[in-house]
Amino acid sequence: MAEPFRILTLNSISKAGLVLLPAERYEVGKSLERPDAILVRSADLHKLDIPSSVRAVGRAGAGTNNIPLDAMSQRGVPVFNTPGANANAVKELVLAALLMAARNLLPAVRFVDGLKGGDEELHRLVEENKKHYAGIELPRRTLGIIGLGKIGSLVADAAIKLHMDVLGYDPEITVDAAWSLPSQVRRAHSVEEVLKNSEFVTVHVPLVTATRHLINSQRLSLMRHGAVLLNFARDEVVDAGAVVEALAAKRLRYYMCDFPAERLYRNPGVVALPHLGASTVEAEDNCAVMVVDQVRNYLEHGNIRNAVNFPDVVMERESADRVAIANANVPNMLGQISTAMAAAGLNIHNMLNKSKREMAYTLVDVDSPVNAGVIRELSAIKGVLSVRYLPA
Repeated sequence: MAEPFRILTLNSISKAGLVLLPAERYEVGKSLERPDAILVRSADLHKLDIPSSVRAVGRAGAGTNNIPLDAMSQRGVPVFNTPGANANAVKELVLAALLMAARNLLPAVRFVDGLKGGDEELHRLVEENKKHYAGIELPRRTLGIIGLGKIGSLVADAAIKLHMDVLGYDPEITVDAAWSLPSQVRRAHSVEEVLKNSEFVTVHVPLVTATRHLINSQRLSLMRHGAVLLNFARDEVVDAGAVVEALAAKRLRYYMCDFPAERLYRNPGVVALPHLGASTVEAEDNCAVMVVDQVRNYLEHGNIRNAVNFPDVVMERESADRVAIANANVPNMLGQISTAMAAAGLNIHNMLNKSKREMAYTLVDVDSPVNAGVIRELSAIKGVLSVRYLPA
């Protein structure tokens, strides 16, 4: 019987996912040596010497900024995430922040918390001061959404049901996301168009080089006087210094975010939450189930779904003997793989190859067992990053 796969968990992963790893095939723990895979939530893998035994990294969440993607790609290691698994949780938090801003709820709560006196005095103070916390209603107000993936689409749908006008922008929207987007969403052609024409703006983009400080001083200067900016994506998508300046100039009325920062601390126009976006029981369960399923399918069958650095490659088994090959996306790789297998007397029953930018991945089902010599020969091909033999 084959040795069990070893899964290192660097954060608390929901039991809803871990129970999907059968004990006879998997050993799971927080201090395992020579792990085959790592499951992680927020732990910073940039600071970790990731063992050479690791064949996959699974992130129970959407963002992967805490994982050294380039280094993993160079090793031929896919990094899985769970897009959409926590989308409803984030959507609900965005809606809560939207309502908090519209009705001035946080300053109102702070006012009441500071009151002193008996019921009569409290009543007098409330009646005298409640006008300072009067808010607005959301129908016919415009919500601008930058980023129309799963979360952005859900926020758009919820806002429309609140009778808001929705203006959306996403230059890289996928076909699936476009199909799921409510037809009432008006299309903007730039970030600037969204900022100029919205009373509320929410950002839902990943943090990459192109989106770092996407919302900066220049763009904030375009917003309507007294607008509200919401950031429940990633902290560095918005320039905190520019936000402080915009609040001081009354360009922004509120900055609602999920990322406390020193520059924002104790600013009355900032409502910062302690990174609660995916902190629901349901979201943690959904992420754990999804990432465990993906990592297990990869370890056992070589299939890849939702890897941020690899193409999706899913092939039903047609043979008990399968080889999985990760390689640089260069010419004649399939020819060299086929030649090496033919020279070893292996008949290829089925093959699937796909690429994603500089990475390529190939699954090959063959009609007979593959010996260690073939694996060494395939591994020696220039550009091959990793080779795994996966007998059923």
